[in-house]
Amino acid sequence: MLTRVIKVWSISKNKFIMKDNRRDFIKKSSSIVAGISLTGVSSCIKTGNKNSKNPRAVENRKIVEWPIRENPKTPKLCMNISVNANEDQMRKIKQMGSDYIVMGGLSIPWKEENLHYIIDRFKQEGLAVICMNIGRIPNTIYGTDERDTEINKIQESLFAASAVGLPVVEYNFLVDRLVESYYYKTGRGGVELKASNYSPVKDLPAKPEIGNYTAEQLWDNLTYFLKAVIPVAEKAGVRMALHPNDPPVPISHGSAQITSTFKDWKRVIELVDSPSNGITFDCGIACEMGEDPLEILRYFGSRDRINHVHYRNVIVHKPSIEYTEVFMDEGQINMFEVMKELTRLEYKYGLYPEHPIILDYDKEHPGYEENKGYIRGYTGQVYNFSFAKAMKLAVLSM
Repeated sequence: MLTRVIKVWSISKNKFIMKDNRRDFIKKSSSIVAGISLTGVSSCIKTGNKNSKNPRAVENRKIVEWPIRENPKTPKLCMNISVNANEDQMRKIKQMGSDYIVMGGLSIPWKEENLHYIIDRFKQEGLAVICMNIGRIPNTIYGTDERDTEINKIQESLFAASAVGLPVVEYNFLVDRLVESYYYKTGRGGVELKASNYSPVKDLPAKPEIGNYTAEQLWDNLTYFLKAVIPVAEKAGVRMALHPNDPPVPISHGSAQITSTFKDWKRVIELVDSPSNGITFDCGIACEMGEDPLEILRYFGSRDRINHVHYRNVIVHKPSIEYTEVFMDEGQINMFEVMKELTRLEYKYGLYPEHPIILDYDKEHPGYEENKGYIRGYTGQVYNFSFAKAMKLAVLSM
């Protein structure tokens, strides 16, 4: 069998070389051509060459002008800070890129002049208070003889919030938080990750100072509360956000936890039908319950019943029983899709990237000293906030 001799020009050696295998030549020539073609396509995509005749070379995509400005109908990224924060602490929050803050409130009843003083202090540093927590309301939750007095104080606080332009008031309705379920495990780089396991502590007895409460008792007490305060909140133009049980276990120290399932969350907004009667959507808790966070988000968002958002990620080992809080980028929740859905729904209130993981640097700068402006877990908070902001900018660039 005759072997064909083929001359091939060698670019590297600047001369002809002899090749005696036709197949080898064809194979290598095809690779060279393919390489040249791919390089050309890559170059067109990279430079955005609109004159390219290759239909796949340039995608039709929206070009967004940077920097991207805050949209009135998009989530407002916010950070948590003490109501007594000093100027150094305020600047540290502002330096993250946050324009909005959330905080625990004063003792009720809130007074207009006191709220004005707080809000104006933060405003001077470029920070707007977007949500304030009403604090513990034990008489209302337990249904004591003092609950009407407590509810009257909350009603007065809602009008004070309205007077100073505070849009959202958050509250909890849990008999007792099962903190005994928490423990720590080692994560990447040796960090401590907070985890929860219900099984070892599910049979803890009631606390003598609290006692036992059935689900029926608590639903009655919540209904009484909402029927008294939501009409006032609606009149005042303020939205209330119920933060669900976390951890979302069924029983804590012998008492029911009535906001620990998707069904419970639905029932809350059905008790009084009003945009002022909403929830704090926590995608972490939604996942901890074994639910699809996006399904829950669409359910409440489409009904305009999400009045505050907590943004974090988890890995669930057993729904409602055992889970681990992890970095934003390593959990089960698609955080980009959550941000995309919130934007699509035109959710416009606060989004708090919460539960920062304490990094080694934070351990070297523990606590916070009033005169030095330290903020506990500051680098962990910066990580959370930056991740959330990247997700938001990616969505707004689509």
